[in-house]
Amino acid sequence: MSGNIVLEKSHKFALRIVNVYKYLTEVKKEYVLSKQILYSGIHIGAHIKVAQEAESKGEFTHDMQTALKHVSRTEYWLQLLNESDFLETRYFKSIDADREELRRLIISIVKSSKGLRREAE
Repeated sequence: MSGNIVLEKSHKFALRIVNVYKYLTEVKKEYVLSKQILYSGIHIGAHIKVAQEAESKGEFTHDMQTALKHVSRTEYWLQLLNESDFLETRYFKSIDADREELRRLIISIVKSSKGLRREAE
């Protein structure tokens, strides 16, 4: 990818989510929660990717905030999958650590973006 850390990490995270989805559907035969985690988990990177093409700082910030909302939704689904014994705790902790890293990166980007917007106004 182009040296864009958050884009690269969100892409790798999406691939992990796809693998979680495959595991849940093929091994655990779980078809409801798996669709939720797939949707929220892959949309993080999709919104980050779209933000790179934003026509304004406001649009960029909005797309990044939407990505952050998907991070939060993904956290919810991961916790639910772990607590309902569909995901082993060790795997949950590993993927949740990646999710948390993304959350922190996106928050930092959103804060910086909002600061830049205020200076431009």
